[in-house]
Amino acid sequence: MLKRILVLDDNEDILEVVHEALSYARFEVKSISESRQLMPLMDEFAPDLLLLDYRMSGLNGGEICRIIKAHPKYTNIPVIIFSAYISDHDQIIAYGCDAVISKPFDLVELITKISQLVA
Repeated sequence: MLKRILVLDDNEDILEVVHEALSYARFEVKSISESRQLMPLMDEFAPDLLLLDYRMSGLNGGEICRIIKAHPKYTNIPVIIFSAYISDHDQIIAYGCDAVISKPFDLVELITKISQLVA
C-alpha cells in the first residue's frame, strides 16, 4: 500500500516540484496551498506524514504542527517542517515536529527523510 503524504505550502512552484518528486518516489500525494484546507483533508485523505512550510500567511507551520500534534487522532502522524527561513532548528523542533528541512533542499534528502519517518 502506498504511503500517503500531505503537503502544505503557499508557493505553487514548490508544491508542484515536491508533488512530482514524491509521486515519482511512489508516494500518494495531496498538495494544498491554504492552511484552511488542511483539517478537512486530514480526515478525508488520512495521511501517513505531513510536510509543512514554515512561513505562511495566518498560522505558521510550527503553529499548525502544534495543533496537529495536540489532536488525539493525529498525534502520531510524523510532521516535517521545511523553510528557507530557519535560523534555529531547535526553535522549530520545539513545535513538536519530527524533522526540519531547510530550503533549498535536495529532493533525495527529502524523500529519504520521509521514507525513514513512514517506514
